[in-house]
Amino acid sequence: MFSGRGFGAIGACVGEVVFCTAMTGYQEALSDPSYRGQILTLTASHIGNYGICPTDVESAGPQVAAMVVRDLAGVYSNCRAEESLSDWLQEAGIPGIAGIDTRALVRRLRGGGAMRGMVATGVGEDTETLLAQVRESPRMGGQDLATPAAANCPSEWREPLDGWWPRRAGSDTPPYDVVAIDCGAKRNIYRHLVSAGCALRVVPAGTSAEDILAMSPEGIFISNGPGDPAAVEGTIEAIRGLLGTVPMFGICLGHQLLSLALGATTWKLPFGHRGANQPVRDEATGRVLITSQNHGFCVDADALAAADCIVTHVHLNDGTVAGFRHRDLPVAGVQFHPEASPGPHEASALFGWFIERMAEARQAASVAP
Repeated sequence: MFSGRGFGAIGACVGEVVFCTAMTGYQEALSDPSYRGQILTLTASHIGNYGICPTDVESAGPQVAAMVVRDLAGVYSNCRAEESLSDWLQEAGIPGIAGIDTRALVRRLRGGGAMRGMVATGVGEDTETLLAQVRESPRMGGQDLATPAAANCPSEWREPLDGWWPRRAGSDTPPYDVVAIDCGAKRNIYRHLVSAGCALRVVPAGTSAEDILAMSPEGIFISNGPGDPAAVEGTIEAIRGLLGTVPMFGICLGHQLLSLALGATTWKLPFGHRGANQPVRDEATGRVLITSQNHGFCVDADALAAADCIVTHVHLNDGTVAGFRHRDLPVAGVQFHPEASPGPHEASALFGWFIERMAEARQAASVAP
């Protein structure tokens, strides 16, 4: 048990306790749907000093179950901010705790792995009662959290990035019609796809292959999201029915779901990869990318090989799979986040692989008899 000072909402919330090593970007992390059902511990010691800016969030609001920090800033300073971190969490009904030894907590998680926990503020129950509630809470394995985190209904996304993307200046190529299967997507992924030349139609996780094909897409994207990938059975079945029809690209959970649809398997990492400084090697070039990551499950390398896939990227900290492509089909995925937010942008060129495959397919269709 760690005792500290409560902030945000008053109450108790259980979840899987995880840690993120990013030095900045608490807004983006807290609003990333991939953290749904998790208690997020930030290793950076001073949090909240630049407040909350609505244009920097990655979804409709904070997604975490609760938050743990070492030092919560009493005053925020940022000309773009509209409220404090504590007020933002309070409005969303999410509790937080500050003033604990986050180094000790992270060492416990690194040694024992991600585990169930509770943040409790302003509650009258004794410690043993709270611990009993934690022990009775469900584990992350087997939970389909992607379906409830997904978009509620089909929609369109047309918002591009804010200026920095090296766009195809002067290009008269019509946008590529892409269907994005939303499993709890970050907004910046969609902005990258639009800026790269895509017209996005977003559909919820679980949408059938027949309904997606009826939209006549030129490409299909599968987003990031929370929970156990093997539990998202409806989306895996839909992806299986889409393989071989058009180019497909997945990020994070989308990478895992593509792998499962192809016949590979996934397994749970001890404490996951969460942060903005994760080293990944491109197996084709040997180049090392510093990437943003947020996942607790991993694709099995041997199972990918048996599914006729090639590992394209490897995580250098533990040698796990960080990317793959199919040998014959235009299908690929990466376990990290090339859109960053927060994190380095050096992997953003990977969106180009998806664009190139759609361009090839469009060219082949134009010359077909």
